Amino acid sequence: MDSVVVSKPGVFLGKTSERLVVRGPRPRVDFVDGEPQLTLPFSVPAPPSLSVVTSDGTRKPPQPLRRLGEGAQRAKQEQIELSLFRISEIIVTGSGVTLSTDLIEECCERGIRLAFLRPNGQPFAMISSPMLTATVVTRRAQMAAYGDERGATIARTFVKGKLGNQAALLKYFGKYKKAIAPGDFEMLAGVVRSIVALRRDVDRAAGATVDELRGALLAIEGSAGRHYWNGVRTLLAGHASFDAREHRGAVDPVNAALNYGYGVLYSQIWGAVMNAGLEPFAGFLHVDRPGKPSLVLDLIEEFRQPIVDRAIIALLTKGGDMAMRGGLLTDESRRLVAGAVLERLEGEATLRGRRYRVKSIVQIQARSLATMLRGGAPYRPFAFKW
Repeated sequence: MDSVVVSKPGVFLGKTSERLVVRGPRPRVDFVDGEPQLTLPFSVPAPPSLSVVTSDGTRKPPQPLRRLGEGAQRAKQEQIELSLFRISEIIVTGSGVTLSTDLIEECCERGIRLAFLRPNGQPFAMISSPMLTATVVTRRAQMAAYGDERGATIARTFVKGKLGNQAALLKYFGKYKKAIAPGDFEMLAGVVRSIVALRRDVDRAAGATVDELRGALLAIEGSAGRHYWNGVRTLLAGHASFDAREHRGAVDPVNAALNYGYGVLYSQIWGAVMNAGLEPFAGFLHVDRPGKPSLVLDLIEEFRQPIVDRAIIALLTKGGDMAMRGGLLTDESRRLVAGAVLERLEGEATLRGRRYRVKSIVQIQARSLATMLRGGAPYRPFAFKW
């Protein structure tokens, strides 16, 4: 199933029968490897059955379209139709986008998430049916776990998962440095050893509850983060300028790309948490604050490296170019980042000896956490195989 990313203004989203209707300025058809690819005011994999409907109602297959004449005053409106059966989520990142209530209702019934992100990638809303998460038992167990050893165990597990994947990602990219840049390879190997040692410290941190343990865990996480981003700087040397990790208000393209990619991933994690019947605002590692979905921030930690960081580093080291305008990534840069992250989510990875799509692993992990809270098998973090 595909994700639709709406990134430009002036687009209308609606439905007809069992199809998503996207209406906006005339699309252009480019050719990649001899196959037609639509360049639209939104980003979406083009299925073979994709059709273009002109203003007079005539349906025709995608084909090259001429540019409008110099005297044209506005672009002609055409629409694209996509089967709702193929869509798992719709992510809106552009301003001035309109949606019909019929589409919203259909998405809620089908379990299609509607996520809304600011241009910098920060999520500000999500629409889904409350009936998909109408499970009281799981939420009662989640609340109770905060005050006992289960909460402490979960918090430790989240940190160990994050640090393990930080080390694995540096190994994954660092192996290519061994022959061409031995000095960089040795530096990365030292960073990995430091992160692995800090990961062992997680089990030695004192505390029987989350509140007693949190300070020590966050200190370990912070130390590992400094090592990790030094390693990332080494990987990006010669490809992109990156000095240090900046979260909010990033002014350099690399940090802006990471923040935007995390926003796309954030919507995936939030949806998975809700579908598993968990309460997004009741976390363990991250403190509770009004408007802060702390459990989403907990669960995202083990997925940042294998999904977003891997996608962005690969994009930049293979010649991808990120650009800023007005303090934000350009439309083209946001399209590249969203495409790279979504491609990674659609890719496959191994979980407990079996191959799954990465986006399915996100959902499996959320459900595994819910199972553990209800007294089932212990929660194990997703481990990135390098």
